[in-house]
Amino acid sequence: MSGRGVDEAPGTGAGPLPGTVAGAGAGPGAVAVGGGVPLRGGDGGEAALPYLVALLTGEGGCLPVPPGDVVAGADGSAELTGAAHGFAARLRLGPPPPPGATTRDAALTVRRTGQGAVAAGLRVELRLGPSDDPGWLIPGAFYGQNRLPNCARPYPRYQRDTHDPAAMTADAWSLRADRCATPAVFARDRRGGAALALAERGELGEQGVGFALLDGGRPALRLHAPYREEPVTYYGSETPLPPDTPLHRWEPGAEHTLRFTIHLLDADPHAYAAVLRELSGAGAAPEPAAWVGLEEAAALAAHGLHRWHYRPEPPVLLETAAFDREALGAAGDRQAMHVSWVSGTPYAHALLLHARRTGDEAKAAAATAVLDHIAHHLTPGGTFWGQWTAERGWNAGWTGDPHRLHARTLGDATLFLLRALRAERAHGHDHPAWERAVRSNLAVAVRGQDPAGGRMAAAHHSGTGTPLSYEGSAGLAWIAALVEAAAAFGDPGPLAAARRAGAAYADDVLGEFLCGAPEDVSLAPTSEDGYNAIIAYTLLHEADPGDPRWLDLARRAADWTLTFRYTYDVHFDARTLLGRYGFRTRGADTASPSNQHLHAFGLICLPETVRLARHLGDAHLLRSATENLDCFRQFVARADGDFNAYRGMVSERFYQTDCFQAKGMLLTLSHAWSAGVLLYGCETALELPELGGTAT
Repeated sequence: MSGRGVDEAPGTGAGPLPGTVAGAGAGPGAVAVGGGVPLRGGDGGEAALPYLVALLTGEGGCLPVPPGDVVAGADGSAELTGAAHGFAARLRLGPPPPPGATTRDAALTVRRTGQGAVAAGLRVELRLGPSDDPGWLIPGAFYGQNRLPNCARPYPRYQRDTHDPAAMTADAWSLRADRCATPAVFARDRRGGAALALAERGELGEQGVGFALLDGGRPALRLHAPYREEPVTYYGSETPLPPDTPLHRWEPGAEHTLRFTIHLLDADPHAYAAVLRELSGAGAAPEPAAWVGLEEAAALAAHGLHRWHYRPEPPVLLETAAFDREALGAAGDRQAMHVSWVSGTPYAHALLLHARRTGDEAKAAAATAVLDHIAHHLTPGGTFWGQWTAERGWNAGWTGDPHRLHARTLGDATLFLLRALRAERAHGHDHPAWERAVRSNLAVAVRGQDPAGGRMAAAHHSGTGTPLSYEGSAGLAWIAALVEAAAAFGDPGPLAAARRAGAAYADDVLGEFLCGAPEDVSLAPTSEDGYNAIIAYTLLHEADPGDPRWLDLARRAADWTLTFRYTYDVHFDARTLLGRYGFRTRGADTASPSNQHLHAFGLICLPETVRLARHLGDAHLLRSATENLDCFRQFVARADGDFNAYRGMVSERFYQTDCFQAKGMLLTLSHAWSAGVLLYGCETALELPELGGTAT
């Protein structure tokens, strides 16, 4: 049966609400409400508030306060009042939004009118009509079914008519707001869609969002104050934690207001984009978060990458370096280098760009040696290896199969080695081995392209180069390398392959679900999939401007990617490290619903995002790119001892919610990719006038 009940939650020491029978009416689909508040009907699809507010109790009760009196304003606003269970509620709905906008403001004021203190939480709910596919979206945290049936990585999954907390699979989920890049929940029925949104925190503390598929297949969108995490709490591990359902203690006469917004949409799965733009742009523009300027950030990141990650024998960029050199030492310095993704080619390229700009011969020699080392060691199948380790030498990486090479890792390595080659030739330096390696990898990629559909292989066999899978969107990473190789080598063949691949992945973009880019999360949807899509389709548009498909797909890919980008500054306790340093999260991306921490990887597509904004005349997209670069010019260590790191170190993970670590903590490892992507972002920004580039 769908629509599960409220799990037993710890109270606050107060007794149950008057009239509550433990467990009675616990199922959200079982709440009997007559009438409700219709917001839309007819051809646009159903949308209604079934009650003013529901009171959630520690005994599993879900007690509605139905609407009574209604006072309508001449401008379309309304005030609704009702009382039940010792509480009075007043809901003020602002006027409907003007044409072209979606946001309708709402304020719910709840007052305790009964005698004695009680423990209760608040739920606002919006119900839609019957739906075959609700298309759930909680930005950054939940995407449709969220986890495909064949995804090997366990994390929350939606499945109709299912309640299996141990397997993290259910048809109803509630999450705390700081897990959300924008605290909002979207769904649609057969004729229209809707969204509810609120701030991370309110008068009752941390707030939350959620959804459920009710009896009859009706999607219900939910807001909670305080937040609720159910049917389980996801902490990044295979074993979920128990539900977390705090309540508020209501004293007699206590009154609190929950402010939120309602958005009524059409049935287009892409309708979320307009809502997120409105919510992101609400209020005054914040001051830039950056601690240091572009050139200083570049100098710090280059120092950190060279000082803490470069090792000359053999020449590699070690994936991690511990902040605490005395306590962790070699245990924190991972003796390994991926050829791209978490180390390797993109960041050696960035270091070489910096070295040539600043005339630093030592850094230029180090970066060149790393790229030589990668280019000179190809697999028998003709591609790069996935990873070098001190223990095993060259190997496949983290795929779990000694012969399985991940296409995103290979495609990125090929793209950035080609970019390094082109940049070096512009400075009068040639590296024939780099060109041979690029050509060899691209030949394998083109041979492996699906002859029927045009998708690129998602994985290749190290011994033969043959395709092992076409699942997911990892093969998108080949497109950019193919497009740039066609221009660099004067060969139209790679561009033709890129066009076929771009058309093949269009359904993934239009379906609002890209997955599989990182080696370590199987087929989870990730922000990194979005970065690959932005790069691929922007380059296809620039190479083929006469085809309108590419610009539209690039725009859609950018909108989807921005669902992972934080549009607000998370509240941190002043006693935490991130709170003490005033870390600003606006502009940061959450890695994925599986890896719920903030990371800087969006800087890998900074130049393409800025150029795409230029092509579209899109000020919002440009602002978001600027905020992304501003955000990660925080927490690059400016001196030894800065946030307990050494000069130039950059962490991989910022914990904005309780996942993996406590909220407000910082991973005390410097990662090669974190320093490298910051360096790359700064070096490319110095050439972009939109970002205030000043390099000559």
